[in-house]
Amino acid sequence: MSKKIYLVEDEKSLNILLEKYLQKEGYEGTTFADGGSAMERIKDMPDLWILDIMLPDINGYEIIKAVKENNKNTPVIFMSARNEELDRVVGLELGSDDYLSKPFLPRELVIRTNRLLERVYSKEGNEPSEAGLSVGDYIINRRQRAVFLYGEEVQLTNKEFKLLNYFVDNKNNVISREQILTSVWGDDYFGSDRVVDDTIRRLRKKVDRLNIETVYGYGYKLVLKS
Repeated sequence: MSKKIYLVEDEKSLNILLEKYLQKEGYEGTTFADGGSAMERIKDMPDLWILDIMLPDINGYEIIKAVKENNKNTPVIFMSARNEELDRVVGLELGSDDYLSKPFLPRELVIRTNRLLERVYSKEGNEPSEAGLSVGDYIINRRQRAVFLYGEEVQLTNKEFKLLNYFVDNKNNVISREQILTSVWGDDYFGSDRVVDDTIRRLRKKVDRLNIETVYGYGYKLVLKS
């Protein structure tokens, strides 16, 4: 069954062009030229909203608030030609999953749409799957062995990725260096346990939105809110 996408864009030519690209990709697209008409359809529960921030009546910020209040798990892509950094930050704070700065190629929107929907939805249905595991602000795709932050891939080494997943599987539990060493490096590793500290130091820098606490004299703990 094709995914349903709602696109809100007041520029008529761009609205039509993006709709054609999305339909060509196999999506069921519905478009809106203003915020008011989009707000009337919040309860429809599409699989994805693509929102322009600057609209003639209600701005995209108000729409995303309504979308997330209706269902916080509905993914949203923001588009904007204004102050890129400010719009990006505000959009992400409100819960957007990706951001595109105008002008952009329509094909880029299609690619980002494909990747986002693949991460959020399982092949069997519309429930989030482990292939798109949400951990704080990050999405961990274990099938692809990749980590994403707001649509951008975080480059991790194999050991860093394995270590992050070990923390996620043991979230909010204190883990000793010995446990980490055995689980991530294996029983046959004979080097120094300092490799654990060095790898965690690098991992913290790369996924700095996660709270990996040091438990002095023992090990580490990934603190995640329920």
